[in-house]
Amino acid sequence: MRRFRLSHLLLLLSLWLLPAACSDSPTPPAPAAGVARDAGAPRQAPEFTLTTLDGTPMRLRDLRGKVVFVNLWATWCPPCREELPTMVRFYERFKERGVEILAISEDTDPEAVRRMVATQGITFPVLLDENKRVFNLYRATGVPETHLLDKDGRVRGSQLGPFDWDSPAVISKVEELLQATTP
Repeated sequence: MRRFRLSHLLLLLSLWLLPAACSDSPTPPAPAAGVARDAGAPRQAPEFTLTTLDGTPMRLRDLRGKVVFVNLWATWCPPCREELPTMVRFYERFKERGVEILAISEDTDPEAVRRMVATQGITFPVLLDENKRVFNLYRATGVPETHLLDKDGRVRGSQLGPFDWDSPAVISKVEELLQATTP
């Protein structure tokens, strides 16, 4: 009897701890979807080099001087697909002003990623992280997960789960970081 209860307790605990960021929710992300994490005191973002879909190496450190969103995602993740249209609009609005999005896919099939890029009209850099090296560096707990970096490459905030890139809160924070001068 004790073994039966313990196994049920463990099962319930494991279900409770499962990340809920990537679900099959048919509703689009609301402005406050996901869980925003305050970064606290800014800390230097982990450095990485990954390749783009065309095989070009891209280093995070080469983007210093820009506000950067590191977006961790996967083609199989419905919330990831749902937030892509707002990401594309956001990028078109801010790319000429010094904002970059690095969409880092954990997919192991580059062709699936290429198809997603084509169908969604993605114009920002899409990087492949088949071994989840960057996912581990950023201690990702699920997808989508986004980290906002200031011009000095410091993490200024993180978002677990999807969100609306058109939201006033996101726009305001980006405007603030764009106007900030680097020390």
